[in-house]
Amino acid sequence: MTDELVTYEVSEGVATLSLNRPEVANAQNPELLRRLDALWTAAADDPEVRVILLRGNGKHFSSGHDLTAGDPDRSDKWTVNEIYELESRQYIGYSLKWRNVPKPSIAAVQGACIAGGLLLAWPCDLIVAAENAKFSDPVVAMGIGGVEYHGHTWELGHRLAKEILFTGRPITAEEALKVGMVNQVVPTERLDAESRDLAVAIAKRHPFALRMAKRAVNQTLDIQGFTAAVQSVFDIHSLGHGHALSESGYPILVDLDHMKTEIAGNRS
Repeated sequence: MTDELVTYEVSEGVATLSLNRPEVANAQNPELLRRLDALWTAAADDPEVRVILLRGNGKHFSSGHDLTAGDPDRSDKWTVNEIYELESRQYIGYSLKWRNVPKPSIAAVQGACIAGGLLLAWPCDLIVAAENAKFSDPVVAMGIGGVEYHGHTWELGHRLAKEILFTGRPITAEEALKVGMVNQVVPTERLDAESRDLAVAIAKRHPFALRMAKRAVNQTLDIQGFTAAVQSVFDIHSLGHGHALSESGYPILVDLDHMKTEIAGNRS
């Protein structure tokens, strides 16, 4: 373990990116996201890397955005334009960029994957979930209709997407498997081994063929409207910030105590 917010290792053609804030369930502060993006870029540019494996140290994959830290560069009140610019780059921008990296990627998810955690897992091509994994987007409690990267409808189907958004309840790894949101569910203690074995097996395949296969699937989704839909919903998401900005500043924490309680429950 190092003091790096995200650690990086390349072995057998696999670049392993490990979120490294286990003491706060890998909550995402701005520095962590900037470091993670830099490492995604490094992996994409490294000819020795054929597969990217994203994981989290500790009990949980990621509890989402760090609601206590805020942005260390800002302490004053934000404008809607500033929020839009920041989230265009740091949230939806990073997620779409990682989705389109021309190498296969795998997310290994254990414990909580809450709200902003989905922005890390969903852009990956494959998801291997531990038996104890739970996925949720409870930000309706914040007065916002969902996180910035709206993969919900595509990942869950429209009925389940509405349910988890309306209620904030987490879905289990088995539920996620049934609707096709994850590829495998494995014993929690086997998550690292199983996800790495999958990554190494894929890394042995022809790199150009892998690139074309990923492009084929992503382009098929885009022809169906995936990227356009994600961007349009992000614009709607920004209305949630504007709605409460005069009362709460940034982030928009309409019911912060309730939100913290709900997230704590999902982490357990």
